[in-house]
Order: sequence, then structure tokens, then C-alpha cells
Amino acid sequence: MSQPKQLTTASGIPVADNQNSISAGPRGPLLLQDFHLIEKLQHFNRERIPERVVHAKGSGAYGTFTVTHDIRKYSKAKLLSEVGKKTEMFVRFSTVGGERGSADTERDPRGFAMKFYTEEGNWDLVGNNTPMFFINDPIKFPDFVHTQKRDPHTNLKSAAMMFDFWSRAPESLHQVTMLFSDRGTPDGYRHMDGFGSHTFSLINDKGDTTYVKWHLRTRQGIRNLSAQRATELAGSDPDYAQRDLFFAIADGDFPRWDVSVQLASKGELSAWEQRTGWNPFDLTKIWPHADFPLQPVGVIELNRNPVNYHAEVEQAAFSPANVVPGMGYSPDKMLQGRLFGYHDAQLHRIGTNHQQLHVNAPRCPFHHHQRDGQMAIANGAAAQNYDPVHATGTQPHASGHGDPGWALSGAAGRYDERGNDDYWTQAGNLFRLLPAQEQHHLFENLAVALSKATPATVERQLGHFDKADPAYGIGVRQALGRHGLPQS
Repeated sequence: MSQPKQLTTASGIPVADNQNSISAGPRGPLLLQDFHLIEKLQHFNRERIPERVVHAKGSGAYGTFTVTHDIRKYSKAKLLSEVGKKTEMFVRFSTVGGERGSADTERDPRGFAMKFYTEEGNWDLVGNNTPMFFINDPIKFPDFVHTQKRDPHTNLKSAAMMFDFWSRAPESLHQVTMLFSDRGTPDGYRHMDGFGSHTFSLINDKGDTTYVKWHLRTRQGIRNLSAQRATELAGSDPDYAQRDLFFAIADGDFPRWDVSVQLASKGELSAWEQRTGWNPFDLTKIWPHADFPLQPVGVIELNRNPVNYHAEVEQAAFSPANVVPGMGYSPDKMLQGRLFGYHDAQLHRIGTNHQQLHVNAPRCPFHHHQRDGQMAIANGAAAQNYDPVHATGTQPHASGHGDPGWALSGAAGRYDERGNDDYWTQAGNLFRLLPAQEQHHLFENLAVALSKATPATVERQLGHFDKADPAYGIGVRQALGRHGLPQS
């Protein structure tokens, strides 16, 4: 039988007694010289890092991405270089609005964040389980998130705040419709699809750009919880999704998702926008599959649980700014805001050198001139910490990596296009796709939440339902009547 390891301080000094503090006599008081006591208390006071403002509660796992179809004509990214190639990766699922102690089954979008450890650096695809979002301009994001958090007066969640915002932001209707459908309460993380949501770009070895939307379709099948069952689990097993994912992997029942893409050239998007009137880079919209069919790329399998939750899941840091050669961005305004916002959040939450933590560190050789700051574990040793200036003339090369960029036009200004946009057709299309039973659930789920809003808010929101589909508005009105709020 092996002997237990000698307990030490964090500096490796053996601890003589871990049960009794040093005191002046058997009844105290205590002495400041008891460094082991001081160290234990100091570390205990600092064991929690700031939780994420959004996506605070999550679950994670390691796995692989395997290429099954050749798309080299669109991207020179090495992780896509041959059929059968495997790339190690880490995935973090999450709820969005709740705190770390909230229930896994709350009605909420689910985060679907992926980190691919490629030989050209880390690629982060940071998405949700929905292909659209509530807003399309990042300047609204703090206001939107505040409505999903706690009322500063009551410290309670407030459906009145949520619908006050949504009813004044008609672009949210598409996502609101999905959120209050059955897909707003997925049955764990294994039985939901994932989406990159934004429009990104792929760049091939000739420098040609193709715009892309990423899709992940669960092989476990879509499965959702009823509103009643979700509420029951919130009380009886608030960690339901975490438990389901962890023990499925532990038992060898590895979840898998098929990875597909929608692809479009700039010309194809321009023609589509001219025909439909929809901005293809608007995050509140989708690209219909009839116009841009899914093309298979690969498969993701999650097959290894983290050993330490805090080190590997809580400290996992993602940013959509992390793209590798052969991949790029788009003019999507929300994406542009996230390119800054996510990395900045990690600097605040984890620290200047968060990329040096094992779960975030690239698995390929890397070299940069960043030095010092808190927790500088890999600090470059004696290597030069600056780059000599080289005068090369004016040779614009967009974002680098062979990305040709995109042409810019128009005067700089703050543009509000809400008066000219259509926020209702795609929401109506989604509504009409729902089977009758799911439409009924949608009406009931909305009525429960809307019954807590002001009459003015209810009327504004009903107007959006009417514009999406008259049957949508009628159904919600009837459900409100069943909840004691008759509507005209």
C-alpha cells in the first residue's frame, strides 16, 4: 500500500500540522507567524475568479474533429487539408443568462463554444444552439444582457424587462420565437444542434474568399424538455445537463455532431440580398437552406472528460477573433463587436496571460513578443521582446494570411436601418415550420412570460406576432386569455 504524499505549502515546504493553528497557549490568541494558516486562508479567499457575465454556467469536454469531405477549393486551412485528418479540440456548452448556480434547464439559448488545436494555432468557433440572435448591432448588447439579468431594484429576474426590450427591438422576434418554442429548453447538451451563427469567410490558396456559415447537427437526435419538465428538473436536478454529458462520456457513449457549411460567394450574396431585401450579414437573419444548401465537412466526437473543472472548463477562454490561415471574418456588425469583446472579457476575468493556461495554449510552436504581466508562466526567457522596424512600402494585405479583405464604401456614421428592414418574415417562416403541438407550446410559453409584462409592452409584442403571421398573434392572445389576460 502506497504511503500518502507529504502535505506541503504551495512553495513545497512540508506542513508539520494541518489540524491545529499556532496559538499563544492552548486557548490562543493565534500568532501571525503561522504561515500555513495564513496561506490557506488567503488562497481560500481568492479561489473564485469573476464568473462570466454571460455563459456563466457551463460544461466542457475534449474530443476530435475529423474531416469527412474535401473543401480545399474553399479554404487552405491545414486542419481541412485532407479527408480523415483529425484535430484535437475542446468544447464548452453553457446556458447564457443565468449565474453559475442557475439551473441547466432554464429557458435560455445554449452556448456552443469550440476550440480547435490546429498546427497553425487555435481556431475558436464560438456559437450557440440557434442560427440567429436577438440583435444585430453590438452597441445594444450590454442593454440586452442587462434585461436578461436581475432587476437592480428587486434583484429578481424580470420578464417585464425582457419583453420591454424585445418589444422595442423587432429584430429580436426571430430569436424570441425559437427561444419560446420547445427548442428553448433542450434535453441536455447532447441532443441539440450548434451553429457558428455569424457569417465568417474561407480563403483558399489563390486568395479567393467564400462566405460561410457553420452548422453542427447532433447525431443523438434533437430532444427537448417540456416547460413543466424543465421546471421540475430545475428543482430536483439543476445540474441535469452537466450530469448527462459527463456520465455519457464516462460510460463510453461519446456524443457526435456532423459538421456542415453553407457557402456563398460575394456575388451570390449580393443577388440574394437584392431578391429578398435581407442583409446576409445580419445576425438576426438566417440563410435559408433552399437558397444555400448544407454541404458536409466533418464530424465532431467528444470522448474525454476534463480532470479538473476549474482549470479546464471555468478557465477555458474563447474568442471568435482566433481564426487560422484560410479562415476570416465578415462585415457582420455583431461579429465585429465580438472580435473585441470576447478577448477583452478574458483579460478581465482570467488575466493578461490566460492563453498560457493549458486548456487555452496552442499545441503548435508559437513565438510572440508579449512579456510580463500576472502569471507569466512562459515568458520568453532571454529571447528578444521586440520586432525591428522594416520599411517595406505600401503593400496592403487586408487581415493577413492571404485574406484579400472586402471593399468598404459609404460615409462613416451611425446608421439605423430598422425603418427599412423586414424583421417579421423569417420569424413567420419559423413559426409556420412548427407542428401544431409545438405552436401550442410556443403560445403557452410566451403567455406565461408576457403575463408579467405591462399592458403597453404586451400590445407592442402582439403587434410583432401579428406581422409575422396572423395565426401567431391569435394563438398568443388566446393563451393570454387562458392565463387571465384577455386580449382584443
